[in-house]
Amino acid sequence: MKDTVTYSQIKSYIGSTQTIRSTLIGLGLTKMHKTVTRKNTPELRGMLSKVLHLVKIEE
Repeated sequence: MKDTVTYSQIKSYIGSTQTIRSTLIGLGLTKMHKTVTRKNTPELRGMLSKVLHLVKIEE
């Protein structure tokens, strides 16, 4: 497993639940097409799996 994971928001959270919005903010995704690189942890992978329909993961 790689040490870091890079992901970006590709779809808007408009119309999503508050839980989805909070998860995106927790991931550091506050704007469309913003790219974030973080350390690959099980907690991060779990958060990404909840918003997989809104993000693009670039390993």
